[in-house]
Amino acid sequence: MTNLSAPIEIIRPEVIEFGSGTIAAVARFAREKGVRRPLVVADAFNAARVDVLALPGEVTVFGEVKPEPDVPNLEKALSVARAARPDLVVGFGGGSAMDLAKLVAVLCTGEQKLAEVVGPDKVAGRAVALVQVPTTSGTGSEGGIRALVTDPTTCNKLAVQSRFMLADLAVVDPDLTMTVPPQVTAATGVDALAHCAEAFTSRKAHPTIDLYALEGIRLVGRYLGRAVKDGSDREARAALSLASLYGGFCLGPVNTTAGHAVAYPLGTRHHIAHGLACAVIFPHTLAFNMPAVEAKTASVLKALGAPATKNPAAAFEAAYKFCADLGIEMKLSALGVPADDLGAMADEAHAIRRLLDNNPRDLGSDAILKIYQAAF
Repeated sequence: MTNLSAPIEIIRPEVIEFGSGTIAAVARFAREKGVRRPLVVADAFNAARVDVLALPGEVTVFGEVKPEPDVPNLEKALSVARAARPDLVVGFGGGSAMDLAKLVAVLCTGEQKLAEVVGPDKVAGRAVALVQVPTTSGTGSEGGIRALVTDPTTCNKLAVQSRFMLADLAVVDPDLTMTVPPQVTAATGVDALAHCAEAFTSRKAHPTIDLYALEGIRLVGRYLGRAVKDGSDREARAALSLASLYGGFCLGPVNTTAGHAVAYPLGTRHHIAHGLACAVIFPHTLAFNMPAVEAKTASVLKALGAPATKNPAAAFEAAYKFCADLGIEMKLSALGVPADDLGAMADEAHAIRRLLDNNPRDLGSDAILKIYQAAF
C-alpha cells in the first residue's frame, strides 16, 4: 500500500451540485453559457423524461444508449451529434449514458477516432460543454475521467482516460433515482460498494482516497437494504447517490482491481448488467485478497455492518450474505453463463492488466477460473 507522502493527482468536476432539487442547476448552467443546441445522451427511459432538464434552445436527444454500450452504439450517437452540432452535451442516465456522453463530447467535433484515444491521455481536447446527470447510484461516472465501451469483435472493454472528459458540471439529484426498480437498485449499489472496496484494498490505495472509500462502503452497508425495500426512502436514496459519487472519486487516482476485471467478461460475453456482474464476483475477490490486506478487509466488513474476521472463508460468507439478502442472484448458472465458457472468460479476465496489476494479490488465470467455478 502507498504511504502518506506518495504523490497522487485528484481531479474533480469544476462544480458538483448534490441534493434534492439540484436538477434545476442544469438549465441554469445552460442559460449562463448561452447554450443554443444541447444534445442529451440517454437511455430510452430517461429520454422520455428529458423535459425535467428544462434545457434552452433546440434540444436534440439521442435516446438509444444500450446497457454495456458497444462501439456501434457510440458511432450511432456520434452520427446524431455531428448532425446536431451541439454546444453542450448532457449525459442523462446511468454509467452507460454518462460514458457515451464523455466520448461524444470529445469526438463529435474533432478529427480523432475512437481507436486513436483508447488508453490514458490521448484525447486532443474538447470544444463543447459537458454536463453529467446520474439517474442511478452505481458507477460514479459523473465525477471521473474514464469511459468504457465494448468492442463487439474482441468482446474487450475499450477504456479511454482523459481530463478532457471531466464534466464542467455534475448534478447529483437523488430524487431522479426514486424510480429505479429494486433489483437494479441492489446491483448498482453493490457496484458502488465494489468501487470503494477495491480502491481501498488496491496496491495503489492512498490515504487521500481511503476516507472516501470507507465512507462509501459504510453508506452502502447502512442504506442499500432500505432503498431496495422501499424505493421512495429519500434518505436512503441520497445516501446511495453519495456512495456512488464517492466510488467515482476512488476510480480516478486509484481505480478498481480484480473484482472488476473478473466481472467484465460477464458483461461483454453474456450481457449481464455491470452492477450484477460485480455483485456476483465481489465476495469471491474480497476473500481471495484478504491474506494480502487482512486489516483493510476487516475494515470493509465492519463498514458493511458485518463482524470483523481474519478468516477469508468467513469474509466470503459475510459478503455473500450481504449481496444475497438484497435479492441478488449470485449464481452464474442461473444468469445464463454456460459452463464451457468459463475457461475462455478466465483467460480474457487475466488479460485485463490495467486492473489486475492493481490487485493486492497476484491472480493467475487458474485462480480466476476457480472463482468462476465457485460462482457457477
